[in-house]
Amino acid sequence: MRKLERQDLIDILYGCTILGTGGGGSLERGIYQIEEALKLKKEFILVDFSELEDNDLIATPYSCGAISPETEEERRKYEKLPIIDEVPHVVALREMEKHLGRDVKAVISTELGGGNTAVAFYSGAMSGKYIVDADPAGRSVPELQHTTYYLNDVNIAPISLVNQFGESAIITNVVNDFRAESLVRALAVVSKNSIAVVDHVNTVKNLKNTVIKGAITYSWDIGKAFRLAKESGTDVSAAVIEAGKGKELFKGTVIENNWGTIDGFTIGDVKFKGEKEYSGSEYKIWYKNENIIAWKNGEYHATVPDLICIIDENTKEPVLNPNYSNGMEVTIFALPAAAEWTSDKGLETFGPKSFGHDINWVPVV
Repeated sequence: MRKLERQDLIDILYGCTILGTGGGGSLERGIYQIEEALKLKKEFILVDFSELEDNDLIATPYSCGAISPETEEERRKYEKLPIIDEVPHVVALREMEKHLGRDVKAVISTELGGGNTAVAFYSGAMSGKYIVDADPAGRSVPELQHTTYYLNDVNIAPISLVNQFGESAIITNVVNDFRAESLVRALAVVSKNSIAVVDHVNTVKNLKNTVIKGAITYSWDIGKAFRLAKESGTDVSAAVIEAGKGKELFKGTVIENNWGTIDGFTIGDVKFKGEKEYSGSEYKIWYKNENIIAWKNGEYHATVPDLICIIDENTKEPVLNPNYSNGMEVTIFALPAAAEWTSDKGLETFGPKSFGHDINWVPVV
């Protein structure tokens, strides 16, 4: 059991943003939420499963929706609706406890991302819950079925939903996680492309062998390596690649970035012109919130479930989709997928074929 201090939390969120592969929500917003909780003297207590009782309940709070910047059209569409004072995820967690008639003891982040990990941490701290050193993805993922919960047949329902306007619902039953994705995404689309979710509420006994243990500690290690390299003026990308046992894929500049908000997702592709040892080559990444598929000179080069990560070499910051500008200098690298995703069911659920690409996953690390 460990109380996380401010620097610990910042390092974790930076690590999660790198592991978020372009998605996972806003790092800036995530840091803001952490700062707000700390100002209120809230505590962030990280625990292992061994420090909880088997019958303790764990919940998974997160945001579902697109990660696109708000447009003026979207702002006008919702400007007459009231905005609630509380963060919707805290409300959704409270509504879930009311529905169950039981208190939740701890929370787990649904994915590693600067926004969604912060949301879980904030919800836990504000509600007096522990934070479990685990997650069901080992990275950021675009859809609700992309979890190790699904791989292990853990029921996603009941699902508590609250949007920023205070509208709420409890989904008591769904056919499967794919239907849950459709239902929750539909509500996100009509909620300014973002809705708070709390799901997969279950006991420690039932969850402890269905998630990726140590995921938060791993993010922490990545974040510390990133910070120390940045502070010392050494190669940030190289430090992260070494810490994560990854591999450099490409160095270049952005030459084109096309994207849109489609059915509650930020979908686009970004192209790069090679620089230095990659001069004369081109690179392309297709993203669906997260970076999914990469091509080098028109041929498949890296795919999910491996992590395709990008750092802006001018700002020394991880890049979030779709925030590219022409001429941005980047290093693109891969980090290895969690072992759970390399199983047959893992690849069927979150491999290149699940996104319509008729190729087999070939690890690049």
